[in-house]
Parts: sequence; structure tokens; C-alpha cells
Amino acid sequence: MLPFGVGAVLDVQGESFVAAGIERWPDLKTPVPSDRLAARLGVKGFYAAPHTLNDRYDQPDRPGVPHVRFPGWLFCGACRSMVRFLREMEKPGEPPVCAACAAAPRLTPMRFVRICADGHLDDVDWWYWAHSRLAPELRDSCTEKKHTWQARRLAFRVADRASGLEALSVRCGATRHDGKQCGAERDLLDILGPQGGHCPGRNPWQRRDENATCGQQVHIVQRTAGNVYYPAVYSALDIPQSAEPPRAEQDAAEAVRGHGCWPLLLDAPDESRADTFRRLIKEDTEAPDSLIDQLVAEATGAPAPTPPAAGPDARKTDLSRDEWNAFDAALLPEPTGEFAVRRGGLGLDGETEEPWAALDEHIGGVVLADRLREVRALTGFRRHSPGGTLVPADTSGRLRWLPATEVYGEGIVLTLDDKRLTAWESDPRVRAHVRGIRADLDASFRGDQLAETAGGELSPRFLLLHTVAHLLIRQLSFDSGYTTASLRERVYGRPEHGQHGLLIYTAAGDAEGTLGGLVRQGEAPHFAETLIRMLEAAAWCSADPLCAEHTGQGFGNLNRAACHACTLLPETSCQTGNTLLDRALVVGSARVPGYFTDVLTASREYAAATVQG
Repeated sequence: MLPFGVGAVLDVQGESFVAAGIERWPDLKTPVPSDRLAARLGVKGFYAAPHTLNDRYDQPDRPGVPHVRFPGWLFCGACRSMVRFLREMEKPGEPPVCAACAAAPRLTPMRFVRICADGHLDDVDWWYWAHSRLAPELRDSCTEKKHTWQARRLAFRVADRASGLEALSVRCGATRHDGKQCGAERDLLDILGPQGGHCPGRNPWQRRDENATCGQQVHIVQRTAGNVYYPAVYSALDIPQSAEPPRAEQDAAEAVRGHGCWPLLLDAPDESRADTFRRLIKEDTEAPDSLIDQLVAEATGAPAPTPPAAGPDARKTDLSRDEWNAFDAALLPEPTGEFAVRRGGLGLDGETEEPWAALDEHIGGVVLADRLREVRALTGFRRHSPGGTLVPADTSGRLRWLPATEVYGEGIVLTLDDKRLTAWESDPRVRAHVRGIRADLDASFRGDQLAETAGGELSPRFLLLHTVAHLLIRQLSFDSGYTTASLRERVYGRPEHGQHGLLIYTAAGDAEGTLGGLVRQGEAPHFAETLIRMLEAAAWCSADPLCAEHTGQGFGNLNRAACHACTLLPETSCQTGNTLLDRALVVGSARVPGYFTDVLTASREYAAATVQG
């Protein structure tokens, strides 16, 4: 889904292709049910890519996802001639070969392509590149066709006395109108980056009569560059629907109704007095305004005001609330074929010895997910930058479904103590520290995208939980043998929803991660020991003190004390693309107290006493 989805460039045995839009998919598709995700994305359903292989040796394989050969410009490694390979030249099951060489060697795709910020992809205009250094009158005198799909006499040359891109050049072997050799040639030293030329306003699988007007700057990149393809993927867990509100919301509602100012708020004669009583209730119960509005509406029959959205389409794409409610419910849902959870623990009840007693005070609970089903849907892709224009998976705009995959696995839900967490994030030093990260996030073009996961206003608890999720995945990879790429995170850290936990679950679609190994790591006493080792490892980084004292690193300076040596994961494992991370909020620093500072201190004192004793 991530590297091979619609619009991605795929290299296979020396050939290069691009996956076409879903409007060109065959009808043999497998439905992937996920009503909750479909409702949030505004589509009717999802389909998995059609399977191509069958079990009958006497029947041809079924058609799969269509791919288009790209780039269309190929060159021969023997004679160095360049060929524009057209669709009518394709022969099923046969790679393109050079017709000019007796040995008919296989043609190799050119390494460079053109992209733009509107998500378009096209071949480089190699005729123009070869002639771009000539005067206009000499350029026009070349008898070779100017349109790249008709060029026939270009050559991709390699110089013997140079290295790198300077050694590569494109040369025109045509003649001019006066009968002289054209000989136009230009090396590729400065080919990468923004270039002149007209963007065709389309992708390779779209026909030329589908061209759209595009005024974006064209950029030439290598076809395997990371900025050629940024998929937009949304995922949701398949959870049973429940009418019961989450446990945290129930407790908060009871606290509001039991407050002495609650009857006064309902009977307040004017708004000023109502605001006074509301403020007192909010200060004492720490209930969000949305919950108080809902309870007032239920008690008085008045309509509750709609809370402001956290960002563009935030309510449409925020899929964490229902999942958190299922994990945090006082009575866990009954197990099904797609969702089976049970309550676990650290096994530290009544423990008085440190550091276990301190750890138990900081952890809210553990839920073990023996069975999970995740659906991942591809809504589209971007090119050139993550903030570029989104190209939908259906480039025709006629379909009401999206491509998706389903993954079965298991996971561990870790929650922090809500009261201790609220007290910690109320510390002025913590708020001042997070304020700087929030300012960098507001200045980033990814602010709206990250708001779908982190919430409209970045909170200390989200940064803390997100960093703990990364540290825990890294520690589990050491303790259990899972690779970090086979584990994923889901952070439930939005205070407006009463969230204070995280989920680590298997992400691989194969056999790894579905045999109970991860859940076993979450059982007592293994998990408590894993958490202590995680904190000890997080307290030190091989890049310290530079990493620990950093005031902004990573993409858009959205990380603080977090680098590849201590915190970062494969980007497929992270919800936010390895951003919004800070070890200091976990273990503490000279500038900010960490949530687990007391646990880490107790662990060190216990280790020192053990050595001395």
C-alpha cells in the first residue's frame, strides 16, 4: 500500500512501471468492509487489489492492477541510443530490446523524470535538454522532431574523463536543414532541481486528451527519489460498536453532576452567573467544555453547541475516539473474530519496593489485544513535497470507493495515570517547553495534516505518549525479536477526548506478529521489566549532549531530544512521519521535568544500592 500504491513508480528486474489509477482496475476486486472508515472518508466502501495468480496451471492468470511502463524513454547499454517506447510497441511478457543491435540487449529506463507540486509525473524532454544550450535559430534548424515522443536520434553518452552526473550527457545525432551534423549535446551536471519547460498536467496512465492546465514549476528528480511519491493513507481498527460512553467520560460526568455548583449552573438567571459557575466546575473537575455543554443540554433539553473543529476535516478524519472508547471502557467489549481484548496489568499491586512502586503509580493500566483487524485505505498521493496537491486515487473522479488492505495482528494498550498526567502537564515548565514545539508546528505546512492525529492544539500529553510509543517499540524489538518495521503505533493523546494511552500492534501482513508473541511481552512480569529497561535506555543517547539539548531538529524542527540513535523509527511505523518527539518529556532534562523522572531516579538508586550491597 505505501510503496506500491496508485501513482508509485515500481522497479522490477530492470524495468520501471507506474501503478495506474483505480478507474483502470479490472472488475475482479475483493471487498474490504470497514463501515466506520468509509463513513469518515465519505465513500461507499473499499476494495483490495485483485489477485493475479490462480491455482490452475492450464488457465492464464487473472488481470491484476494495471501498470504503465514509465519512464517511456529507454536507452541501450551497448550502442547508447535512446528510444521512446510507445504503448503500441509493448509485447506481453517480453521486455523492450534494442532493435539496432544484433544481440538485441534489453533496454534500460532513464534515471530522471519530471514532477510538479500538483502531483503530475512525466518524462524529461530530452530533445529540449540536448538543444537547450544552442541559440534559438540553431535549435530550430535541427531536423529531429521537437516532440519527445517522436525523437529517434538521441544518444545517452558516458564520458571517460569525468565522473558523476558530469560524465553523463544527451547528444543529438540528427542533421540540420543545411545538411550539417547537429551534434547538440549537454551533460547532466545541473539536471536535478527546478527546470524550465511545460508541465503536461497529467500522469503517465492518463491519455493526452485528459491534459489539464498546470502552471506549476517543473522539477527533475531521479525516478526512485523519495519525493516522487507521498501516499495519503488512513487506517482504522475494526472495533465493535458500543453505546456505552468511555469510562473516563463517565467519571467526569459524575464529577460534574455531583459538584455543588451544578444546580446553580442549571438555574442561573443570566450568562454571567452561568459562566462563573461553569468556571468553578471546570476548575474543580477538569471536565472539558464540550462535556459540560453536553450535560447541560441533556438536563435542560437545549441543543448543545457544536465544538469547533480541530483542523480541516478534523471530525471527518479523526478515527481515534471510538477506538479509545473501546479500550478504555469499564466493561471491555465481547470478543469477536476481528477484535478480542482483555485486561492485563503490570503485576505490581501492593508493591512497595522501588522502582516498581513508582512505576505502578505512573501507569494507569494495560489492555492486551489478542486479535485486531486494521483496514488501511489509500485516498491519493502527492509529489515533490508532503504539502503538495493531493491527487485522488481515482483520477477520473467518478468512483465512490477507495483501494484498501486489511491486516490482522495483536497489540498492547498502555495507559498512563490520568490524574498524575494532568498534574504533570499543568507544570509551567512543561507548558513553556511545549509552547516552542507548538510554534514550530504552526509554522509548518504539515500543521493541518498533523492536527488530524495530534489535535487542533498540540498538547504535552500527546508529545509524551508519542515519544513513549517510539521508545517502547524500540525496546520491544530488543526484548522480543520483532523488527521495528513490523510494529506500529496508535497514539491516543487528545485531552479533549479524555485520552491518555497508546497502542503498539503488529503491522506486518504475513505470519510475523500473529502468533501471540507481542501479547506475551505485555503480560506480567515481562512488561514492567520492559518499561524499566525502556526508561534506562531513553535516558542516554549516543548523540548526547547534542541530542538532549537540541532546540529543534528533524523535519521542520518538530523534534527536540529525538534522533535516529535514540527515538526515531521506520516511517511506516509512525503516525506522524517521525515528528513531534522529545525524550526530555519522558525522562526529564535540566529545563523540563519528565513524566517518568521519579521512576528513572528510583531505578538508578536501586541499581546503585544493589551494586554497593
